Amino acid sequence: MSALIPGTVVLDIGKTNAKLTLIDGDGKTLAEARTPNTVRSEAPYPHHDTERLWAWMLGQLRELSALAHIRAIVPVTHGATAALVDDAGLVLPVLDYEHVPGDAADAARYAALRPAFDESGSPQLPAGLNLGRQLDWLAARFPAEFARAKQVLMYPQYWAWRLCGVAASEVTSLGCHTDLWRPAGGGFSSLVERAGWERLFPERRDAWARLGTLRPELAADTGLPADCEIVCGIHDSNASLLRHLLTLQQSGPCTVLSTGTWVIAAALGSATRPLVEAQDMLANCNVFGDAVPCMRFMGGREFGALAGERPAPFTAADIERLVARQTMALPCFAETGGPFAGQAGRVVGTVPATDAERAALATLYVALMTDHCLDALGASGRVVVEGAFTANPWFGPLLAGLADGREVVVSDDGSGTTCGAWLLDAWGREAQSAGAPVKAWHHAGWRAYRDAWQDAARVG
Repeated sequence: MSALIPGTVVLDIGKTNAKLTLIDGDGKTLAEARTPNTVRSEAPYPHHDTERLWAWMLGQLRELSALAHIRAIVPVTHGATAALVDDAGLVLPVLDYEHVPGDAADAARYAALRPAFDESGSPQLPAGLNLGRQLDWLAARFPAEFARAKQVLMYPQYWAWRLCGVAASEVTSLGCHTDLWRPAGGGFSSLVERAGWERLFPERRDAWARLGTLRPELAADTGLPADCEIVCGIHDSNASLLRHLLTLQQSGPCTVLSTGTWVIAAALGSATRPLVEAQDMLANCNVFGDAVPCMRFMGGREFGALAGERPAPFTAADIERLVARQTMALPCFAETGGPFAGQAGRVVGTVPATDAERAALATLYVALMTDHCLDALGASGRVVVEGAFTANPWFGPLLAGLADGREVVVSDDGSGTTCGAWLLDAWGREAQSAGAPVKAWHHAGWRAYRDAWQDAARVG
């Protein structure tokens, strides 16, 4: 074991996939494994298959333990998710936020309880995207089980607790459109106070805090060192933000696009317009507890709906044909969230004839939606693309071509969440920016196409 190089494991549970990444002391990826993040549809409600993820993770850790001396594990997960636990484990399955919790009466009850937008920075969202709505429904529908819960753990901290046995809360997940947090005051919202839930949330810890070491039985099972430390962890889009947040004083205002199942535009000192609740704007909290103006849409999900499961490569000619024909995808193609929530997505104009044209149309769509978000936030300065869309060679140039002087930097790290999580373990190190500005696509009809798209999208 002593001959192995030191490494860090990032456990990244996204809404669509889960990933384990082994990273060395210089931030270089040594190994990576992925698995679908499945949702079980059976009773008592649609829920995350946490036991399958746990078994998969332990199996992968056994393999990774032979490649490096793993000093730490850092959990990073999607938001709007929490686990109710007692000393033995879950008292209820972890609810999938895309499930609508309850009926119209439940929704009306919760609407009367939730704090105002100017208190929480959290817009009223569909399904279970407001975590407070999930907790309220679980308390009303399963009172005996809810009463057994000793703690409510935000999702990254649930995995940290399973690994080391130490319970904690952390601000990036608490302040992620939950209705549970008051960003301006740095404390729980009036909803938590009225419901009497504050006692259920463990002590708040910094995202980079070491909670403890790996449970001895897990160290023995996986072959990991007994002194492997478990880091508190972070909400995924905040992990993407972290590198840029740490270099903000040197690099100036910017907007970071965290791209994956969700596209989240986070304006770091660059927003000039007030947040509008109905537009799915919100104030997320960064690792220091400061509010960050954000706007989002379910870009990865919508891209997949338009392009298919295996998007085909396409060329400038495919884009130019769609623009010339005025073939447009109008929002929206996901049932959850976004500035056009409730509108039914549709394609107008000549329907794409090939897989390449379908992928090109999907790219045009997500670029236009992102441009809409940047404009609505009044975002200025550089735009930095992190995550899944860095693999699309056209997304950055198309976005850059929609505004004079807009500098778009596409990260050379395909997973900003992994980099951000690694920085938590390497806390105190100087964060390195990665990537270079892309060349804007200045096709003659591109901005006119955008203007026509905006008019059609507003009409619905």
